[in-house]
Amino acid sequence: MAAPAAVRLANEALAHHRAGRLDRAAALYAKALAIEPGHFESLQLAGALALQRGFNEEAAGLLGRALALRPANPDCLVRMGAACAALGRLEEAESCARRAIAIVPQSSDAARLLGGVLVRAGKIDAAIAAFRALTNAKPNDADAWVALASAELQRGWPAVACAACERALKVNPAHATARFVLGQAQLQGHEVGAALASFSAQVAHRPQHHLARSFRLFALNYEAGISREQLFAEHREFGRAVAPARSSALRPARVEGRRVRLAFLSPDLRRHAVATFLEPLVEHIDRKRFEIFLYHDHFRVDEVSRRLQARADRWCNFVGHADSAVAAVVRADAPDVLVDLAGHTHHNRMALLAQRLAPVQVNYLGYANTTGLDAMDFRFTDSVSDPEGETDALHTERLVRFAPVAWAYAPPADAPDVSPPPSAAGAPFTFGCFNNLSKVNAATLALWRRVLDAVPGSRLLIKGLRLDEARMRARLDAAGIPAERAVLLTPVASTREHLAAYSQVDLALDPHPYNGTTTTCEALWMGVPVITLRGDRHASRVGTSLVTVVGHADWSAGSEDEYVARAAALASDRVTLVAARAGLRARMAASPLLDHAGQAARFAAAIEQCIERVGKNSSGGSP
Repeated sequence: MAAPAAVRLANEALAHHRAGRLDRAAALYAKALAIEPGHFESLQLAGALALQRGFNEEAAGLLGRALALRPANPDCLVRMGAACAALGRLEEAESCARRAIAIVPQSSDAARLLGGVLVRAGKIDAAIAAFRALTNAKPNDADAWVALASAELQRGWPAVACAACERALKVNPAHATARFVLGQAQLQGHEVGAALASFSAQVAHRPQHHLARSFRLFALNYEAGISREQLFAEHREFGRAVAPARSSALRPARVEGRRVRLAFLSPDLRRHAVATFLEPLVEHIDRKRFEIFLYHDHFRVDEVSRRLQARADRWCNFVGHADSAVAAVVRADAPDVLVDLAGHTHHNRMALLAQRLAPVQVNYLGYANTTGLDAMDFRFTDSVSDPEGETDALHTERLVRFAPVAWAYAPPADAPDVSPPPSAAGAPFTFGCFNNLSKVNAATLALWRRVLDAVPGSRLLIKGLRLDEARMRARLDAAGIPAERAVLLTPVASTREHLAAYSQVDLALDPHPYNGTTTTCEALWMGVPVITLRGDRHASRVGTSLVTVVGHADWSAGSEDEYVARAAALASDRVTLVAARAGLRARMAASPLLDHAGQAARFAAAIEQCIERVGKNSSGGSP
């Protein structure tokens, strides 16, 4: 029998807990446990409160003590599983979920926990099976349908995810996140307009859903009809929405006599384009001057992750961690500089970065626009992607043009040799694009139709992840590109096979207004020239930066007419095309793109200059 005083305090704490007075509730739970340390309800409820506040270690300790008293309590098992999941103890979390399901087979909370843990463990098929079982048992559980949709997104099946979200919204039109997940699925399926509508509806429905705002910004970059000034205004509005009530400025620490603590935060420290460009810098940066912290933020960990981890002084994976827990870790590590590599792409921490986690915050690599945050001090770029004085006013960050080109490219070690252009062997002249298909908008297809018209007998080869042939054929038809002049390729199993597909392409066409980056580097490495349309913002000037640094500024066009003319001229000059193809890999190898040591040194110097500049500002000096 529990002591009456402990029971009374626990009940009073619960009332405060339900009313949202969390500090008061925590204090009363602690008093109850001081009177009776073995009071199950106080232990479980205090653990639930700690979990709610993001104090996961504390939650696991309290819930573990509660389970020692009642090991078959399903609610406690689910909460313990959630705490273990938040701490990255996935096997324990899975065990707790399965034990809870064994006790209460119809437990929605336990099934969602199990599915979520399986997703994080990379067991996507098993997670989907768990969520399918839940939706079959409880077809009116909107949360279950949304959880299923999220898992299907991880599998890369956006159409199935869309259907699950539609089912959730049919059950509960006011569901907290169904519209957001629907937008993610539509974007993954390259339905940019539909995704924008879903994200906009989500923001209208829940204005404080900042991640939906962030995804909407990302999708806007694909739109051909939005001006750069409108884009900046949208990003600026996001920055205002997430700005903290009070600034938490941190003074730069003195770094004399010790290494600079340089941290990178990204969900893409794995087999991903971002890691392709980051790894050369991490490998070559001067470790006598820099201590490297790598903060991964994704459930997927692969051989690239392991290589990066081996090169880091500190590695931490934040996947599933609440913002408060991430903030606690980063601030305890006290980096001098935190480099965000995500921007407004998936799994980002923009709302947290707005609160400032380090004295110097830099955006780089992952996002082709401003973050809109006042707390993001610098953005690293180059003078071709962002010409001096032309785009500075469209960024909340100070632009740092640290190198001739803003990337350090690491080509795959198993890349095939460069092959002759296919037209040299008698094949029809083939233009190609292997970009993210969300970039292939109606305006781009209309431009490519003009290119095809200018080169009689030519064809267009499109290859992309999650290519829906029926939908793409309809879009090509709407652009006036007949089926017999378009070849569609679906993804292949390996990077080597992907690169080998460039042997089918004579000349690559860059989309507009969102150029390729990794795809352009891959094409150039495989000897395929790239024609790009130079625009008025970073996203539409990356192609120009890349072709310029390999000595072919002539492949950059300043207008649509010039784009068509340059493509047609190369197509008609087969001698020049063959020579360019034969020499491109050597040109690229000799360029700053593959000067990894030099790029790392330039990057390091820029980081140190940023520290110095912020230090002068914080002490009253001029910027």
